Amino acid sequence: MQGIDVFAGAGGMSIGATACGVDVRYAIERDPYAAETFAMNHSCVTLYDKDVREISAAKHLAGLDRTQPLVLFGGPPCQGFSTSNQKNRSIVNEKNWLYQEYLRLVSEVKPDWVIFENVKGLVETEGGFFLDAVLKGFKALGYITSHFVLNSADFGVPQKRNRLFIIGSLHGVSVSTPIATTKKPVTVSQAFKDLPILGNGDDLDEMEYSSAARATYAKSLRGSLLRCSNNVVTDNAPHIVERYSYIPQGGNWEDIPDHLMKNYADKSRCHTGIYRRLKEDEPSVVIGNFRKNMLVHPWIDRGLSVREAARLQSFPDWFRFCGTIGFQQQQVGNAVPPVLAKAVFESILARQ
Repeated sequence: MQGIDVFAGAGGMSIGATACGVDVRYAIERDPYAAETFAMNHSCVTLYDKDVREISAAKHLAGLDRTQPLVLFGGPPCQGFSTSNQKNRSIVNEKNWLYQEYLRLVSEVKPDWVIFENVKGLVETEGGFFLDAVLKGFKALGYITSHFVLNSADFGVPQKRNRLFIIGSLHGVSVSTPIATTKKPVTVSQAFKDLPILGNGDDLDEMEYSSAARATYAKSLRGSLLRCSNNVVTDNAPHIVERYSYIPQGGNWEDIPDHLMKNYADKSRCHTGIYRRLKEDEPSVVIGNFRKNMLVHPWIDRGLSVREAARLQSFPDWFRFCGTIGFQQQQVGNAVPPVLAKAVFESILARQ
């Protein structure tokens, strides 16, 4: 099976697709830093670092072997649908209409399968308007669709992250909701234990591991590597680090003394995810924008490194993120966990 990755980001879905044997031929990503990351890690894929509105199937996607099944996959920018972004969750947000470009490419390419991925909030935004529009768009193009919300923690990812998937078949095949692959969730401790020991503001890119990998999950992402990259941590000011020191595992801003939160006009209006220290014996909360949320390492008074966040997203350790620390953090937070993507691709390959 061949694949086209639309709104590809750093390439989390392509990692999952490739792990199932899908030959990803083309990718489209306009963000220059995410595109650089994609190109570095997917050197055999033809990447267009352009706005999707500039892409036409006839001009840019003509090198496909149409004797093979084809899947077009990806999801438009999800910030406008996110439940954590109430300001932009409306019909007037221009980014919320980029799904139409996805449908346009589907109409031009007519792939055998489509996988449309987005945040769970798409189901709720504008009373389900956008979900209905996407489903009707696929139906008008001749696709039979199934849709479901999956929690990545049910599929071996050490993170509680709900994502919506719409799967469409051009050949009348319906796909059941993928069955969870794990009964015992992977924990933050299992994801972190062997990684380099870092402090606040550390910025060495490549480092040796701190120990042998003991957890099956860590072994699967590490392989035979002796060193890993992207060991960079935000350099927080001393008063931020002091706030961290008061937060127990599972705690948040509510555990910080009032005298250390005076710069907040109303401390009680903080989001529950702000200053959340991860619990070592559970999967992580959603990492999303883990720098702005100031997610705290379970054992050390600092934020998460890019590599630690990548472990929580199930990126293999050989995968390198490009750009400054802020752009690396954004790429990790925006990605679809590759292990979760793999489970979705397996569900359509089983129906081939």
